[in-house]
Amino acid sequence: MAEKNAPRCFAALDVGSFELCLKIFEISPRGIRQIDHLRHRLALGTDSYTTRKISLSKMEELFRVLQDFKAVMKSYKVSDYRAYGTSAIRETENTEILLDQIKNRSGIVLKVLSNSEQRFLDYKAIASRGEEFDRIIAKGTAIVDIGGGSIQLSLFDKGRLIITQSLKLGVMRIHERLMTISPGTRQAEELLDEMISGQLGVFKKMYMKDREIENIILMDDYLAPCFSDAVKGTGKDRTATAEDFLGFADALVTEGREDVAERLSLSEESVPLLKLSAGLLKRVVRAFGAKTIWVPGATLCDGIAYEYAEGKKLKSASRDFEADILACAGTISKRFMGSRKRGETIERIALAIFDGMKKVHGMGDRQRLLLRLSAILHDCGKFINMTNVGECSASIIMNTEMIGLSHLEREIVAFVVRFNHDEFQYLEELSSYTEIGESDYLIIAKLTAILRIANALDKSQKQKIKEISCRLTEDGLEISIDAGADLLFEQERFAARSAFFEEVYGIRPVIRKR
Repeated sequence: MAEKNAPRCFAALDVGSFELCLKIFEISPRGIRQIDHLRHRLALGTDSYTTRKISLSKMEELFRVLQDFKAVMKSYKVSDYRAYGTSAIRETENTEILLDQIKNRSGIVLKVLSNSEQRFLDYKAIASRGEEFDRIIAKGTAIVDIGGGSIQLSLFDKGRLIITQSLKLGVMRIHERLMTISPGTRQAEELLDEMISGQLGVFKKMYMKDREIENIILMDDYLAPCFSDAVKGTGKDRTATAEDFLGFADALVTEGREDVAERLSLSEESVPLLKLSAGLLKRVVRAFGAKTIWVPGATLCDGIAYEYAEGKKLKSASRDFEADILACAGTISKRFMGSRKRGETIERIALAIFDGMKKVHGMGDRQRLLLRLSAILHDCGKFINMTNVGECSASIIMNTEMIGLSHLEREIVAFVVRFNHDEFQYLEELSSYTEIGESDYLIIAKLTAILRIANALDKSQKQKIKEISCRLTEDGLEISIDAGADLLFEQERFAARSAFFEEVYGIRPVIRKR
């Protein structure tokens, strides 16, 4: 029988838009150690971003490489693995068919990450660098995560993630657009300016305001692997000044493909993508006025291994990632003029109810997080329409990316917030226009019932409740309240909203004033 703390051999597999990557790790309570790293260039995004399907020849090559990767995993006696596809797989019209073929032809079970899930794993890969990461983000910092289909800009203020936004300016997507035009060098630079500068300008106006960005953290598959060789002056900590990088990036524009390939030991076909990545980063650096660039060398596979180790309790979290998700939700609420004090009050009441009912609701920490997000964003739709708050709030949530949440989790939060204001829709009606299944429908119902009660107990929006505690009794759920004012209005709304709570839980909620 294997020892509980014995090292595990784990494989992380990334099917990206530019290449396939396999990393083998040894994971133990002592840490995560990379054993092997295999890469195979296969530009799936070239097909996916233009035709929304992957050609037969590339599919055959994909199957063959995955079979080879599986053989490597077997040779290392890998005990577990995770395989993920990103935007190139995600944006195909026949994703489910492709995943089924991959499973049948290679034996690899591939999961497709949403953009927010992918970027969250990238973020975890960078954060796993520990003290160096913490030191960098102590000052204004932006993570620039450049992918094949999009780039993700994530801003940190005083060590906390405050906003993240995806822009469809990925290297391969832009490359395919330029290939259809075949511009000259000067024209290409002008086109890049037109493609990029407008979106960066909107981003700055909406999210940066008076914030100063001193540091940029780069994550990509094109420039990062050769950054130290490319940019003179890069230190052993893989940090370079913005001035040194900009000098390199400006000179790179006119340098020939063969010369770049020889100087940086790259294949010639990789050089155009390297130039585009450098061009994207150059414009971000100038737009943000950054002084320093740090390239930690982290990849999606590192994030996959980190999350696996964290989930298996083989590694404690180096950072409170849940707090980052909540901070982003707080920024979204603020942008849409949500009340911070009321959100905090409803969150506190909702969590007291959730925690007091652990024995009967059957939900865990992840659902508790979704409840907190629902409380923070409960009234964001008022910014759009005061009389249609539920539907408008749900629309904002579904169209605003929250890093770390899957599409399904975001949908759950959206429905909970919507049904906090609007009439609840049962499974038959919900399933007629969504892919919500029975288990997720029950989570929506349970969280909605709690949020409705919490909302009722602060209906006057005066934060009257000073202290609250909940416990299950033979008579139902006893909600003990210490209030600083009369609760007559809240009690009337509480009575009206208790019926749905009783329906969902089979428990009568009762207020007890201290």
